[in-house]
Amino acid sequence: MASEVLSKFSVYDAITAKIVRAMAENNGRFEMPWHRGGTPLSVPVNAVSQEPYRGVNILALWAEAAAKEYGTPLWASYKQWQSLGAQVKHGERGTMIVFYRRVEPNGGELDLELFPRYLARAYWIFNAAQVENFTPPDRPERTPVEIDDDVEAFVRATEARISHGLPHACYRHDFDLIEMPQTTWFMGSSTRNPTQGYYAVLLHELTHWTGAKHRLDRDFGQRFGDQAYAFEELVAELGAAFMCAAFSITNEPRPDHAKYVASWLKVLNNDSRAIFTAASRAQEAIQYLGELAAAKLDPRPAAVP
Repeated sequence: MASEVLSKFSVYDAITAKIVRAMAENNGRFEMPWHRGGTPLSVPVNAVSQEPYRGVNILALWAEAAAKEYGTPLWASYKQWQSLGAQVKHGERGTMIVFYRRVEPNGGELDLELFPRYLARAYWIFNAAQVENFTPPDRPERTPVEIDDDVEAFVRATEARISHGLPHACYRHDFDLIEMPQTTWFMGSSTRNPTQGYYAVLLHELTHWTGAKHRLDRDFGQRFGDQAYAFEELVAELGAAFMCAAFSITNEPRPDHAKYVASWLKVLNNDSRAIFTAASRAQEAIQYLGELAAAKLDPRPAAVP
């Protein structure tokens, strides 16, 4: 299937509309496309390169997989499936994702080395469930203990200050401190492993931690005004979701975030680039955390983002 160049606005509009629709459909339960009770999501992966998709493309593919009930995280373009000896089934429709192609200098005054420009380029890809003559490879299973060990090592390697025993979970900017309840507070979680509920919340707060001024200096004040705080919560939601998927941790909706859903939908409906910004900032956060962890963990666990 040939790729197609679309205007930036049409790419943004199409993908944003898909994600907003997925969010709005479950608004009454406050479940987002990145939530799944009982079973962890997987990061979507290209079937040929084995590279994970990133940023907003993860959300677009999660939304499509949930809507179509695809059970595999493997995706590829029409030609890529053919290169594997597989064939997209007749009548199947692709899912739009976006890549950015750098615009080459055209002799103008603008220095594109200092101020590069990118063209949003839309591609249509297909899930492994939509093709014939392809058998997904076996995925290695990790035990709950292995999962807990990996995420605990990851968190410790960031050297974030964490205080336990509080009746709430939050990141304190004034003390540069993450406050968390004890693990036993999460025993009512419906996940198979209650500690996964604890780690899902901790990864959310760890994403907030990356936004401190002396780290990534994340500030949405000018663009989102009085909704900047809610937008930061969306970034933390996505950062936690991406990391939960990487670690195979079940990520469930937090009741205390129900109040943000309406704000998120309002922002996304008014600004088709907002979800791209949120996903990009979340990707930056987990890359920052991954680099911190990589400097301390030797060897680096395969599951670490």
